[in-house]
Amino acid sequence: MAASGGRRLLWHGRCWFSQTESAVRPQPPDSLYPPIVASATAKSKAAKRRRLEYFNQRVHAAASIEEKLRLYGQLQRPKYMVYPQTFALNADRWYRSFTKTVFLPGLPPRAPSGAAKAPGAVAPEAAKTPEGAAGAAAEAGKAPEPGTAAPGAAKTPQLAAYLDMGELRSLACDALLQESFYQHKKRLFLYRHQDHTPGPFLTQLVSTLAAFLCGRNPLLAASSLDLKPEVNYYWHHGEEVVVHGHRKGRVDPVRFQIDDKPHLQIRVPKQLPEIVPLESDLGDVPVINHKPSKLPLFKKQYENKVFIGSKVADPCCYGHTQFHLIPDKLKRERFVKANLEDQIEVVYRANGIASLFAWTAAQAMYQGFWNEADVTRPFVSQAVVTDGKYFAFFCYQLNTLALTVETSKNNPRKNICWGTDSKPLYDVVEDGSVKGFNDEVLLQLVRFLLNRPKEL
Repeated sequence: MAASGGRRLLWHGRCWFSQTESAVRPQPPDSLYPPIVASATAKSKAAKRRRLEYFNQRVHAAASIEEKLRLYGQLQRPKYMVYPQTFALNADRWYRSFTKTVFLPGLPPRAPSGAAKAPGAVAPEAAKTPEGAAGAAAEAGKAPEPGTAAPGAAKTPQLAAYLDMGELRSLACDALLQESFYQHKKRLFLYRHQDHTPGPFLTQLVSTLAAFLCGRNPLLAASSLDLKPEVNYYWHHGEEVVVHGHRKGRVDPVRFQIDDKPHLQIRVPKQLPEIVPLESDLGDVPVINHKPSKLPLFKKQYENKVFIGSKVADPCCYGHTQFHLIPDKLKRERFVKANLEDQIEVVYRANGIASLFAWTAAQAMYQGFWNEADVTRPFVSQAVVTDGKYFAFFCYQLNTLALTVETSKNNPRKNICWGTDSKPLYDVVEDGSVKGFNDEVLLQLVRFLLNRPKEL
């Protein structure tokens, strides 16, 4: 009896034990060891990918814009120095390739959309219906036909209708005569003619017109005018194999740096309106399969800098208009003497494309965007390139910062630049008077200064 009772207890215990085991069976852990990752210092592709991912995480997690810019330019390697004002032949095509920029002749139809209203008058743009605005946007998405006049030229009579052209012409002529006739200046130094007369004339012309037009454009009243500021931008575009040194054979991104110094620039607290939608495809970007050293460009290793002309905390953090002065070594007479007349406009286009790309891209990085976090809205700025007599006008819309090999694979966006050929503001200054004054050039300069956001 005792033996049979013992077996029953054992049997019941076994049943109880087996039921408990099936109800709370522990799950085996997924892994008893940490994941195997590539070495952070190896030469393999996996190690390079891991370093790149870690770098991107650090930049994304940066607490401030200043810290993000510091991390972005922390690694110093030899980089190509891109000079906006260059003697290189056909440099504008190379610069378009480096910056992924489409160039369109003429000015965009919506460039003068921010023209201020005269007291008691209505600007022509304000009278458009929503259907007309939609049509204008559709027209803005089309490239102008070669050989046609600039789209903004048709608006010149409308703009002049409510502007005092006599007063504007008088201001420009007074500034020109002050620097070229009334003052008795010393003999100029070699290759310093631009500092002798054109530089002071441009400074006085822009400051006088900006002060005169402040009443019609409130954005100018809140702007900041910089004299000979510094503008810098550093970026990657393409890949190359390291040829010399202890890193020989490694594949590196091609690094570029623009160190620009415009004669004048106007910064504003509000962004200029977009010209065309962000995804617009208005043309092709030149593809150049040669090393940048063939242009020629040269490499240096120094600080990687992104700078718009002011610190990040400055409220005027958006660009309005830059004014560039062509140096004496690139003046028209030298190209004519060398039978290179076709390169005269190349100098203006290269200057406009490189300078405006650097300025707008730096503005975008001041807002927290970079090549791994592309822009969500376009950045628009303007530029005037002159030698004191001939003026060329450019509008630039930055649509993308993703120019590296990894980020540009599935990126259809392209930056867009509109530009005009250079035209003379006047013919000659004789006997205390300006002869052959060109009102069209002056009106285009005024139109640039009157450009503003739609809400103002």
